[in-house]
Amino acid sequence: MSGDAGERDGTGPSVSYTITARAEYPNRPGMLGLIASAIGDAGGDIAGVDLVRTDSANIVRDITIGARDDEHGRSILDVVRELKGVTIRGVSDPIFLAHEGGKIEIKNKTPVTGRADLARVYTPGVARVCLAIEREPEAAWTLTIKKNAVAIVTDGTAVLGLGDIGPLAAMPVMEGKAMLFKEFGGVDAWPICLDTKDPDEIVNTVKYLAPGFGGINLEDISAPRCFEIEERLKKELDIPVFHDDQHGTAVVVLAALLNALKLVKKEAPDLKVVISGVGAAGIASAKIFLSIGIENIICCDSRGAIYKGRGEGMNPIKDWIAENTNPKHFTGTLKEAMEGADVFLGVSGPDLITAAEIKKMNRDPIVFALANPDPEILPDDALPHARVMATGRSDYANQINNVLCFPGLFRGVLDARAWDINEPMKVAAAHAIAGTVSESELCEEYIIPSVFNRDIFQKVALETAEAAYESGAAERHRKVHPVHI
Repeated sequence: MSGDAGERDGTGPSVSYTITARAEYPNRPGMLGLIASAIGDAGGDIAGVDLVRTDSANIVRDITIGARDDEHGRSILDVVRELKGVTIRGVSDPIFLAHEGGKIEIKNKTPVTGRADLARVYTPGVARVCLAIEREPEAAWTLTIKKNAVAIVTDGTAVLGLGDIGPLAAMPVMEGKAMLFKEFGGVDAWPICLDTKDPDEIVNTVKYLAPGFGGINLEDISAPRCFEIEERLKKELDIPVFHDDQHGTAVVVLAALLNALKLVKKEAPDLKVVISGVGAAGIASAKIFLSIGIENIICCDSRGAIYKGRGEGMNPIKDWIAENTNPKHFTGTLKEAMEGADVFLGVSGPDLITAAEIKKMNRDPIVFALANPDPEILPDDALPHARVMATGRSDYANQINNVLCFPGLFRGVLDARAWDINEPMKVAAAHAIAGTVSESELCEEYIIPSVFNRDIFQKVALETAEAAYESGAAERHRKVHPVHI
């Protein structure tokens, strides 16, 4: 098996598991080669070798090694330690070093270097600003951080592929999310990790916190509670609420689909779409597909297709799916549903379909297998039969990544001072993402742009803001509230 294949199927080194070992060994020819061979034989991948110090007797080098996981990393180090004359003086993990002390901080925009500065930014000068906001609450959008602040709210119950790990363990993910908000959207976001799973308590807590924020981003809250929490907050707050696991995924999926359809020369209303998984991402994707005119959508869970009249394994969200999708009342299994399908969207779990199902799809099948880290079908198995393939992984072409959506979307929402994030705004964001891939660039392996294409976020912001105005979620010419002196 090649190194690339090993990385993709989980048997080879991963960028998520990199360690740096400080090795001391005798200064004689061949020793570095001996160490490198031992690391390679143990399945490690040397990413870098840096000299720390040397003298006539010994050499000390930092050797950066890629491994599959923690256990594999330890086994590689044990092999190196067994080499005669080699001593491991220390081991560091760049992933943990990047998180040490947290990944975000607050910085002042106004310097405080003397008495006059202190009087302006704090007492007594700040009292005048407080009273101005008391008289005209809208002034808070001009005179505080509210206009650029987003709360990232989680209860830690559905974090990445880790599941219910709790609010404290969820913090590193929320900090990372805040970094992406700032890096790509210029938005100041802050992690709010709540030590409760009770929807009432979550809703009430967010309502109490809301005055200090211009928007709420719900994150990693398990289904079906996430639907209730978002729906209630959208009704009870006057600032936008966005559950990224639902809508961020749906927006990027739609962007990828729009470009894939250009390649296969099919129209949205003519499609048969099969969705595996009716959690947050699956439900939101079905809704956004419906909004662009796709009617023949079959959503499947572990029991098979969801249809009107199904009794087992249903809940209010699945009842909605039954009422609004599957117009031909298909009642079979996931694999049976895929016969004649144009699009497969997997947001469920690994190894649920095979090449045999892809072969039964309509001409030029589009396969989005987004379960992470192991998709519903590996691209190596699907691509001989699929025209277009996308996953949620960065080591394959066409990664469906939420970061393409939420920084730019919230930038536009905050700039427009929208009070809602509705379906037209999400569709506009999807078109903006899709439009970043030019006709000359568009191909089967490039239907979705790279997250490092900075043009995306400005385009998403502009299109989202315009859609907010056009759909009535924001006022284009908002009244300016004067600040009384």
